Amino acid sequence: MLHPEQFALPRLPHRPPDGHKGTFGHVLLLGGSVGMAGAIALAAQAALRSGSGLVSVAVPASIQTVVAGFEPSCMTLGLDCRTDGPLRHQPEAGVRRLLAGRDAVGIGPGLGRSRPAAGLVRAVLRHSQVPVVLDADALNLASEYRLLDAPETRNSALLPQSRVITPHPGEFARLSGLTVPEISQDRTASAVRFAAERQVVVVLKGQHTVVTDGQRLYLNATGNSGMATGGCGDVLTGIITSLIGQGMELMEAAVLGVHVHGLAGDLAAQQYSERGMIASDLVTCLPGAWLTMATRESADRGPI
Repeated sequence: MLHPEQFALPRLPHRPPDGHKGTFGHVLLLGGSVGMAGAIALAAQAALRSGSGLVSVAVPASIQTVVAGFEPSCMTLGLDCRTDGPLRHQPEAGVRRLLAGRDAVGIGPGLGRSRPAAGLVRAVLRHSQVPVVLDADALNLASEYRLLDAPETRNSALLPQSRVITPHPGEFARLSGLTVPEISQDRTASAVRFAAERQVVVVLKGQHTVVTDGQRLYLNATGNSGMATGGCGDVLTGIITSLIGQGMELMEAAVLGVHVHGLAGDLAAQQYSERGMIASDLVTCLPGAWLTMATRESADRGPI
């Protein structure tokens, strides 16, 4: 039986006064499909609202203008797709060019579960020289094609903990081979065991989200039922990817990202109600959540 140590909430990443866009990281987010452009757009907005210097978003060319219209601060890149919209197979040389110069990568929101999408996830895992956050359809494809335990997708230069996975219980069931009721019986033990075996950081979403790398453990206390709505997980992907791109260690980024994501949800509930809030309200409330965290840290330090 594994007995992970309790992990404390980390401090915010330092922002030097003379910093520039490159100082605060260039992250790449991949996803989106016809009818699901909003998922990757939410992730991109969240990354920008979490301090990234630059955010590039790679989506099928058929929805590139739609995604660009969500947020002009993002840079968009078009992936080869069919004339009717769906993604085509992406050459690995092209994927390597997409990955070049990034500080962190997030993949999955709105991606879809086609064979070309699976090939894209496999190529990103194989060629990325920086940590990768997998969410949503990237997790579904990882379970279907066994990408997290396939030797050809494990970059030995990055291991251990070169990946963060952010499943909800259904996705985690498909990845782990457990049933949802089995996971629910002991969410913590299930997540810790999987993280230790697969050498990943697991963010098992739900009430009191579990974050673990198999050796350390954090149980989140922020958030509310209003966050049980489509798109909130995409916001979390953007936050965690952003924090990794700013130089945080993966467990730190996942813990801080989960806490602030829930805090933004609590602020949104105060303004809109748990019943009335939607995922984009989290993005709107992220600046307030970061300000709350910074104010707390300043108070903890006391007067200089």
